Parts: sequence; C-alpha cells; structure tokens
Amino acid sequence: MSISHAPPPPTPDISGTAPHESAASGSGAAPDLVALVPSSARRARVPRWLRRTTGPVLLLALWQLLSATGALSPDTLAPPGTIARVAGDLVEDGSLTSAMGVSLQRVAIGLLLGTAIGTGLALVSGLFRIGEDLVDASVQMLRTVPFVGLIPLFIIWFGIGETPKIAIITLGVSFPLYLNVYAGIRGVDAQLIEAGESLGLSRWGLVRHVILPGALPGAMTGLRYSLGIAWLALVFAEQINADAGIGFLMVQARDFLRTDVIVVCLIVYAFLGLLADFVVRTLERLLLQWRPTFTGR
Repeated sequence: MSISHAPPPPTPDISGTAPHESAASGSGAAPDLVALVPSSARRARVPRWLRRTTGPVLLLALWQLLSATGALSPDTLAPPGTIARVAGDLVEDGSLTSAMGVSLQRVAIGLLLGTAIGTGLALVSGLFRIGEDLVDASVQMLRTVPFVGLIPLFIIWFGIGETPKIAIITLGVSFPLYLNVYAGIRGVDAQLIEAGESLGLSRWGLVRHVILPGALPGAMTGLRYSLGIAWLALVFAEQINADAGIGFLMVQARDFLRTDVIVVCLIVYAFLGLLADFVVRTLERLLLQWRPTFTGR
C-alpha cells in the first residue's frame, strides 16, 4: 500500500508584488518606484503671485458686476472703468504725479525723523536701566495720547506749513518703533549674554554682536507698523490746511462731489503703502537670513 504525499501549499507572497514582478526582480530588473510628492510641492505648481492676486481680482470683478447691474450707483461709487479713465487723466495733466511726489517727500522726512527718535529712545531705555527710568515712563504716557488730536495744537505751534504735517508723521512713527525695538532688546536671551561675556566680549562687543542682532527682528516689525501709521498720519495731515499732496486732491474732490477722484487717491494711498511694505519685507529677508522661520505649509 503506497502513501501519496500532497505537495506543500505555496508560500504566500507578503511583498505585495505579483509573481511575474517577483520573477522580474529576481532577474535583475529594477522595480518601478513611485516618487512621493509632498502636498506643499503640489500646491507650488500654481505660481504664488497668481494665488495672491486672486482675491483683489475677484473683488474688482464683483465691483464691476455691481456697477453694471445698477446695484451700485455711480454717485455712491464710480465703476472701475471710470476710475481708470480718471486716473489716466490725472496722470496726463500731471496733477497726480505732482501730488504723489509731495506726499512721498512728507512721508520720507517724517519716517526718517521718527525712526531716529524712536530707535534712539529705545536704545537708551533698553540698554541702560537709568535710561529706562528716565525715558520709558514718559514715552508710555505720551503714546496713549491720540496723535491725530494733536493736529490743532501743532498748527498753533508751527503754523499751517509743512512743519505740522511732518511733526504728525514723526510722532506717529516714533512710538511703534520704540516699543518694538525696546521689546527686542529686552527679549534677548540672557544665556547669549553670558556666553558672550565668557568669550571675553566687551560691553560694546555684546551690544554689537549679541544684543542688536537679537533685537533686529523686533525692529523690522516695528518699521512695518510705523510705515502703516505714517500713511495714516499723512491722510489726516493733508486733510487740514494743505495746498499740495494727495490729500489736497481729495479735499478738492470732496468739495466738487467727485467720488471718482477720491477713490483714485485712496487707491494711490493703498498702492504706495503696499509698495513700502514690500520694500521693508525684502529688507527683512536680506537682513534676517540667519534666522530660519516658519513660512506656512
């Protein structure tokens, strides 16, 4: 009597590949590999500038749609086509470019003075305890006073020329810079100071190589805030006793009920502020290359 032995069951393939794929692998053929692409890289296929302009373009399209359907009256807000035509006329006769030049000059002077004053006071208050005792309390008290409310007082002090306008911009710029630079100085890690002292750095060496680089991110943030407030202060300053500038054009347009000219001036204010912010952000990327930060996913 013969006993037949059944063949053993096939060993299951736990590699997840088909038999012909295993044979191909055994013969030396390289398996097909699928590259894993991060989701952030897939999103990057759409240019970022295109994604950033989607919102303004949609807003412009909505504005045009409301104007075309009559839901938005031209007396309330002129349509985009009218705004573009009026802007072209203002550029052609030179009134808009001249006003932009005057306004930019006022902002530049006020920003320089405010940066010097705010940064200087922050250095004195942040680096020295006696400076903090003498300066910080006074600055904290003055910054709570609305700088717009000081316009009548500045007109009494300085007259109706350029001085009160620049003084308002300077005052508006000084406080954000002071607060951010002061916070940046006092926010430097104490262990870095101890490490610098252990390496033999002098007081000036600590300030130059440790404290000021550590306070630079706060200073750049303060500069961005200051630029925004500078344009806000300029709008208020040019609304009162001005004979040139973008605000002067707005006052004239208000007297003649020209909402299209007012909107053109507001758009110019917005673009100038956006351009200034772009310059500061570019400067920030150049100066802070040593500090890696989270840029979103």
